[in-house]
Order: sequence, then C-alpha cells, then structure tokens
Amino acid sequence: MEIPQSTLNLIFISITFVVYIVIAVRSRAVSTKEYYVAGGGVSPLANGMATAADWMSAATFISMAGTVAISGFDASRFLMGWTGGFVLLTMLMVPFLRKFNKATVPDFIGDRYYSRTARALAVMCAIFICMTYIMGQMRGVGLVFSQLFGISITAGVISGAVIVLIYAGLGGMKGITYTQVAQYTVMAFSYTLPAIFIAMALTGNVIPQLGLIGNYTADGTAVPFFAKLNAINTELGFAEYTSGKLSTINMFCITAALMCGTAGLPHVIVRFFTVKDVKAVRKSACWTLGFIAVIYLTAPAIGAFSRVNLIEKLHESSYAEAPYWFKEFEKTEQMAWVDKNNDGCIQYFGPGKSEAGTYSVFQGKGPTYPDSSAPPEQLVGQHGQRLLANKADLSNPNELYFGNDIMVMANPYMAALPPWVIALLMAGCIAAALSTAAGLLLVLSTSISHDLMKKIIKPELTDKEEVNLARFASFVALAVAAYFGINPPSAFIAQTVAFAFGLAASSFFPTLLMGIFSTRVNRAGAIAGMTSGIVFTSGYIVYFQFLGAPESQYLFGITPEGIGSIGMLINFVVTFAVSSLTKPPPKHIAEMVAEIRTPSSKKTSINNFEI
Repeated sequence: MEIPQSTLNLIFISITFVVYIVIAVRSRAVSTKEYYVAGGGVSPLANGMATAADWMSAATFISMAGTVAISGFDASRFLMGWTGGFVLLTMLMVPFLRKFNKATVPDFIGDRYYSRTARALAVMCAIFICMTYIMGQMRGVGLVFSQLFGISITAGVISGAVIVLIYAGLGGMKGITYTQVAQYTVMAFSYTLPAIFIAMALTGNVIPQLGLIGNYTADGTAVPFFAKLNAINTELGFAEYTSGKLSTINMFCITAALMCGTAGLPHVIVRFFTVKDVKAVRKSACWTLGFIAVIYLTAPAIGAFSRVNLIEKLHESSYAEAPYWFKEFEKTEQMAWVDKNNDGCIQYFGPGKSEAGTYSVFQGKGPTYPDSSAPPEQLVGQHGQRLLANKADLSNPNELYFGNDIMVMANPYMAALPPWVIALLMAGCIAAALSTAAGLLLVLSTSISHDLMKKIIKPELTDKEEVNLARFASFVALAVAAYFGINPPSAFIAQTVAFAFGLAASSFFPTLLMGIFSTRVNRAGAIAGMTSGIVFTSGYIVYFQFLGAPESQYLFGITPEGIGSIGMLINFVVTFAVSSLTKPPPKHIAEMVAEIRTPSSKKTSINNFEI
C-alpha cells in the first residue's frame, strides 16, 4: 500500500523532532558556562557541524537556490558574500576573540573599549540583528508547516516556537550544539539527495556540480546545460541565465555588505567560544568550511535544475491538466495563475516578450485583457485572488506567479522524485529554520541576561538567577518573534533582512576588527564609529525601502541591499579620526590587545573562561 505524501512528511519530521528534543533534554545546561558556551569543551568536529547548521538558515537552505533559479548570475552575490564572510570571520575574528576569553561579542566590545556605553550599544545591535533573523526563521517554519500539513501559518509558527523553546531555552548552548549536529546531518542529506536524483534525470551525471557544467540529456540530445538554460530563457523573453544585470559597483557593494555583515554576526561568532582553545578554534573553522561547502556547492545546481523543471513542466501546459502539486501550492498561495488571454493554458513569459505591449496596466478598477470580456476575477486560477488584491503586475503576458522561496520545495515535486525524498527535503527545511532560530535565541537571551543585566544593570546576580533570567528572556524574545512571524508588517522581513546585514557590516565588523588589530583606537572612536555607521545605514534603508524614495536618488547607484558597505567605510573613517583627536586607550588596554594577537604555545584553560 502506498503511503500518502502528507503521512510520510509527518513521519520524517516527527522522528527528527523527537531526536532534537531528546538530545536537548539529555544535554540540559546546569551552569552559566554550559548555558552560554556549552562548557567550553566541544570537539572541533562537532562544533564544525553545529556551526554549519547554525549558519545555514532557512534563507540559505530555502531561499538561496530559489534566488539562483530566478536571478541566475546576479544571485552569485549571495554565494560570494556569505561564503567569503565566513572566511573573514574565521581568519580575522574568532581565533583572537576566543583568546580574549569572554562569552559574547558585547563582552569583548565593553572590555576592549573600557566603556559601559559601548557595551550597551553593542547589546542593542545584537538584539536588533538577532530579532530580525529569528522573525524570518519563524515565518519560514510557519510557511513550511502550512505547506506540508495544510494547517494555518499561525499554527505552524506556534509549533516551531514550542520546539525551539524546549531545546534552546532548556538546553542552552550545550543542548543547541548537539542538536545542531543532528540537524546538520538532516540538512546535508536532504539537500544533496534530491540534487543527485535530478542531476541524473536531466544530465545523466550522478554529481550535480558536474551535471551543471556538463550536457543536458533529458530530451535525448546532448547540448551544454547552460546553453539549454540560456535558450529557454531568451525564448520566453527573459535575459540569458548567465548574464548579469546589476551594475559592477552595486554588485561589489552588495557582496561586500553581505561578506562583512556575515563576519559580524554575533550568533555565528559565539559558536567558536564553545571549543577548548585557540588551536581547536582553527580546526573547528576548517571543519565548518568543509560542511558549508556541501550545501553551497550544491545550491547553484539546484537553482539551475529547478529553473529548467519549472519551464518544462508548466509553460504552455493546460491548467485543467496541471500537475497535482501545482494545485497544492496554489492552496497555500505560493503559486498562482492568471489566464490573461482566456485560453486555459499556463504561459510563463519574461518582460522581454514582444507581446508585452498589448496588455494594459492597472487603470481604475483593474486591468483589461484583449479578446476577452470576462472580468479579472474570472480569469484568475484557484486561490489566486491575492494577485488582484496586492495589485500584482498584470500588464505583461506572464500568467504564472510564484515566490522565490518555493523553488527548493517545489523542485522535487516537479522532478517527480520518490515521496520519501520529498519528505526528507521537508525535514531539512524545518531543520534549517530551527537550527538558526535556536542560535539566535541564545544570543538574544545572553545579550539581555548577561551583557545588559549582569554587566550593566544588576552585577550582583547569581549564576542561577542569570540562567533563569536567560530562559525567561528566551521565552519573551521567542514570543515576540512568533508574533511577527504570524503578523509581519507589509514586506517586513524582506525589507529588514538587508538592514540586518547592513547593520552588522557597519557596526560590529569594523569595531571588532579595529579592536583586535589596533592599539590606538579608543572608546570615543569606537562609540562614534558604531553610531555613525548605524545611523547612515539605517537612514538610507528606511529612506528608500520604507519611505518609497525613487531609485534615481540611489548613491552611486547602490541599492539599500549594499549600502552597509558604505556605512562600514564611514565607521572606519570616523573611528580613526575621533581616536586620533582624543586620548589613547589606557596602557593596560594596549597590552591586552597586543596579548590577544601574540601567538602562544600555552593552551587556554577552560577553567579560566570568564562568563
């Protein structure tokens, strides 16, 4: 008897959830050291897997390949930025921060710049960055649950929040670490197996990456895969898949902002405080890069394969005979169809299609259609009314609408893969969102309980009180994140993701880098630099993305997605200028910075790790 897809999904996800919770309960933190840094004795291999899981969020696992599928070459900015940022992080940051022997990024900033104000500013940055990310993860969990089980997004978000609270709130970093090892294993298999199946079907090659640069063989002929992909794109009015549409300066600035923002992410930095010593940090970083490469080298292949599958399966197909999965994605409003020419078929065209001029834009109550007197609502496929409500662009001949984020989830359906492979992929999607949400939640709770309460407001807190406060902060932060996951403001997540990377690039990255490699940068310079970088970056993004300023006013043509790179330069310049005009740091601070950078043959004792 064939097991329904929904049942398989439930079985696979339930098994993984049970594993996560059992690991978290068995690894429950009982001290501040275990709660914040897992006791400081995690092996490099385990920490490498945990860091990779923490780093690869729902945005990486689900959205990146979808963006590659739609944007083609331009999407390489995410691959270069995020991967390059991790290299910067592991080469220039974490070995020195680990040698400093403090638990958090605000800890380093507060002590290095001998300032409670600098510490408080760092706490605010950490809270904002992490809250922005965790909102996105909760929304992702809700969407996946909704798609899988036919439940509401609200129920999906709440379910995910409960799971995260159990193994993050109770287990702390110790529980999260070993849970993320299991989650990485699920993600790696669920991401690569579908790619292998699809590569064999489209290219006859068992290795997806080699299939991507090999020949397309699915139609019985053998043509270069990229030639096939470029041809089907241009025939439908899209630009060539391998062509770039972003300007050089904008591409550079976006990549730089993503790279430097990545190197300043507090929830990734804190992972390297969980290993025994600096030598273990370097080993852990090597393992992490290897584990990340498994996903990042596969994403371009998945994106390209899904692009071919989408066009081959849906373009010019009859809506009445559309695949069952298309109707399922319609129900959750991840895909929609508008029959603009009233022929009952699904046409997928790009903006370059010559017929685009024959369709009028919104005027009055709605668009008009040639050769059809039917009102717009009768031309929209099942569950597609949101297109009219949201005033989607109905002025061109394209009739197929979908979100980038759905491509990874839809790809195995389009390729007609075995049901168990689809179920495994869905378990991987959930693991990606939950693993990052847990890491972000820990940084949020740590920033509030340790950096704000213990270090600034109430220094007399006991270890037990601090851990309990961290767990309560986890609950509050997760409740807020769940609320915005259920009720996001219009385009809130999409608009603030760029702000989060820009904030990290323009605040944490320069401050940490100068704090490690310069003995002259002082308290006044760091505070002035962080403030100016944040104000400029946030003001630019709010002005264009929230207030609707025209794109013609972009500074040097740089979009808000890349403005963090300019904010970063402003931070560097202001910090050095103010530091040169004010008193140098105290002698003990200069000696501390020199000691951080000095290689030592002695292993750092975890017993001396300061919490």
